[in-house]
Amino acid sequence: MNVHLHDFIGMVGSAMIVVTYLLVQLRRMQITDVRYSLFNATGAGLILFSLTVNFNLSAFVIEAFWLLISCIGLIQFLRERLWR
Repeated sequence: MNVHLHDFIGMVGSAMIVVTYLLVQLRRMQITDVRYSLFNATGAGLILFSLTVNFNLSAFVIEAFWLLISCIGLIQFLRERLWR
């Protein structure tokens, strides 16, 4: 089995999202933790990168929204930190 770089990058992104979700479910991470949004945004970005080679519209749409929503969380976190 040949794993191409873009596939590996996409798998790392998928792992980041799944592990982040697992940590929340195990109560090892809170959704208000900046790492939650950061890991989700990074994971979605890596998956989106992998889709540049083997494009899939439905995967692109869900990951684009995942990235957008995670960025909203990061912006909220930064605003709260800057206005304290």
